[in-house]
Amino acid sequence: MVLEQVTEESRVVRVRARTRSVAASCPACGVLTRRVHAYHMRRLADVPVGSRTVVVDLRIRRLVCEARGCMQQTFREQVPQVAARYARRTVGLAALIVDLAVVLAGRAGTAVLSRLPVTVSRTTVLRLLMSVPAPAGPVPAVLSVDDFALRRGNRYATLLIDAVTHRRIDVLPDRKSSTLITWLREHPGVQVVCRDGSAAYAEAIRQGAPDAVQVSDRWHLWHGLAAAVEKSVVAHSRCWHTAGPRRTGALAERTRRKHAQVHTLLDQGLGLVDPYREHLPRRLAEEPFRHRFPVR
Repeated sequence: MVLEQVTEESRVVRVRARTRSVAASCPACGVLTRRVHAYHMRRLADVPVGSRTVVVDLRIRRLVCEARGCMQQTFREQVPQVAARYARRTVGLAALIVDLAVVLAGRAGTAVLSRLPVTVSRTTVLRLLMSVPAPAGPVPAVLSVDDFALRRGNRYATLLIDAVTHRRIDVLPDRKSSTLITWLREHPGVQVVCRDGSAAYAEAIRQGAPDAVQVSDRWHLWHGLAAAVEKSVVAHSRCWHTAGPRRTGALAERTRRKHAQVHTLLDQGLGLVDPYREHLPRRLAEEPFRHRFPVR
């Protein structure tokens, strides 16, 4: 890139530049060419200088491919060191926005960038953040697998977390067993897999990592234990009616007497609240809310 002119226009530093007159390769066939078909201008926002916004007006060439039979007759030359294809910002400014987005995300990153000054929306900040690939880390020895809803009842994904450091490893686009099998085969080295009670995940782990030990996490372990206890209690509910009284004394006798009175009133067709009102004073039964919340 050749700099031609640098001017300042009302707190905006404008840089005029052009590409060098060197041969460029065709993106379709790779043949080098210097034949110019036309010129185009790209306006790029750059990293600000002090409190001034920097704009780069870059003139690029549209070249003609001289290879016979090439479907790409003309093409625009690219300057990947300055800006990506179709980008409106330079590589340096895009990297600055991504670095702030990692720490501050959407609205907070936009607020900080506006002080530089860089005018971007929160959706642009998030879009640039999502376009950056996540750094590849080592495969954890203890892997936690669970699903979560992107749209409840419609779309689900699979979350993979390092069970020791609690760091996110990857997010799979769905919760199909084939997707998890592929990931486990591409990332060998998992020794223990912590999962829920899903049969699909269990079969996927057996096929993708046959040497890994499958364990249950603490929440699902207690949840399964509570469900098993509830099922056992429901199955033996008739035993409570046939068994004799387990408690004796005045308190137990009074409780059984009140229980019998309530069921007697219920058998007479009264509602659930009526037996309670029978034992209340008339004033409290007729105006319970006024008694509890007096108007001042």
